[in-house]
Amino acid sequence: MGMYRHIEKKFQEEYKERSEILRRRISEWREGPAVARVTRPTNLARARKLGYKAKQGVIVARVKVERGMRKRLKPRGGRKPSKSGRFYAYRKSSQSVAEERASRRFANCEVLNSYFVGEDGKYRFFETILLDRTSPAVISDSYYSGVIGMKGRAYRGLTASGLKHRGMSRKGFGSKKVRPSVRSTRDIVRV
Repeated sequence: MGMYRHIEKKFQEEYKERSEILRRRISEWREGPAVARVTRPTNLARARKLGYKAKQGVIVARVKVERGMRKRLKPRGGRKPSKSGRFYAYRKSSQSVAEERASRRFANCEVLNSYFVGEDGKYRFFETILLDRTSPAVISDSYYSGVIGMKGRAYRGLTASGLKHRGMSRKGFGSKKVRPSVRSTRDIVRV
């Protein structure tokens, strides 16, 4: 087994066993800010799979997102009872929300990808890989140059979690209404 396989296996074992190291980390993260810059990724193997390189202009940020449903404000004045619900589920995944928050916090950066690092009773934690648009090291890298050109990737659903939300990861039976329909040549009536 290679080094990254060992790192990945160790991280999974820690999470399954709820090890002391992981619990201490999560308690520190809970007390910290909602979006915090990290010196290096917690799960290096996962970060490398998603395109992380230890070079200038590549930033990793940890984001905490509240779990559960969104609570709306209590409606003031008269309103229909059917519309006065308080709790509604997000239509986006918490990972997509985390990517958007990281993108807002680091306005000069573009989101490359993100991955899950832990959760507790109240929060889910994700690490987001961001690319500095103005960094010469990132601009000259052929792998990153295409990503920098897509402004607002996180908001438009162009990251991996956003594609899942848009239904691009599914195909076949049951996904007909999920993806935008494209007319095939069979549907065109010839005159």
